[in-house]
Amino acid sequence: MVAGDPRVAAYTSIREKDLTSGHGGRFIVEGKVTLETLLKRGRFAVESLFLCETRLEPLSDILAHVPASVPVYSAPQDVMDAVAGFPMHRGVLACGLKGDSTADAVRILSDLVEGDPLPSTLLMLSDLSNHDNVGACFRNAAAFGADAVLLDGQCCDPLYRKAIRVSSGSTLWLPFAHGGSGAEMVQAAQEAGYTVWAMTPRADAAPLACLPVPDKLAILLGAEGPGLPGDLIAAAIPVRIPMSTGFDSINVATAGAVALAHAFGART
Repeated sequence: MVAGDPRVAAYTSIREKDLTSGHGGRFIVEGKVTLETLLKRGRFAVESLFLCETRLEPLSDILAHVPASVPVYSAPQDVMDAVAGFPMHRGVLACGLKGDSTADAVRILSDLVEGDPLPSTLLMLSDLSNHDNVGACFRNAAAFGADAVLLDGQCCDPLYRKAIRVSSGSTLWLPFAHGGSGAEMVQAAQEAGYTVWAMTPRADAAPLACLPVPDKLAILLGAEGPGLPGDLIAAAIPVRIPMSTGFDSINVATAGAVALAHAFGART
């Protein structure tokens, strides 16, 4: 195989495509952990795999889960680096298809409400443009039993390569909806019977530990730095995480983890 082989066109200049949203209806998975998740648990179709030749034998157990219709391409390290446009130290890539596997918020909420009437937790993200934070939020949501993640249209794509990797592959299986405004997202959750906690450092917000955890809970997080806008906070129940004097905020994903862990612990 050579760098210009059309069979691996989806993997060419990966970083450039990341920056320009040039993958279209595809997404790229990188690394062993996320590949295993994609193949064993993912809810997205797999188009192909592209591996360094030296990775074929060590990954043989995982590759046994590749559907017969999915091609597995391999190449020497230097060829793979040339195709990707940067050194591929992990030597593991896969191309997935977004298809119609992402639902809108109303459909996700409808499915949850019509399903088994057990306690349910949502994580809702508004205006998060950092892929590391989005990936970390998904990982926290998966760790603490959230049923789905809702993202407004200002959030970055949870199927961006780095977001997938930081999420430890949870964006590949945890249901999510991406689109619309933050206000529409909050309204849809409330109409589905969810109590929405708007996480904010405001002094007049209720301390997290003082609140009983409702059966249907949606935890709303805003962008790193500015946080949630006033209208979204006003539309929900403002909730704060008490902190040391002179320090009022932590990373958005960390704040989400604290709130999710509180809800998870109250139910277990």
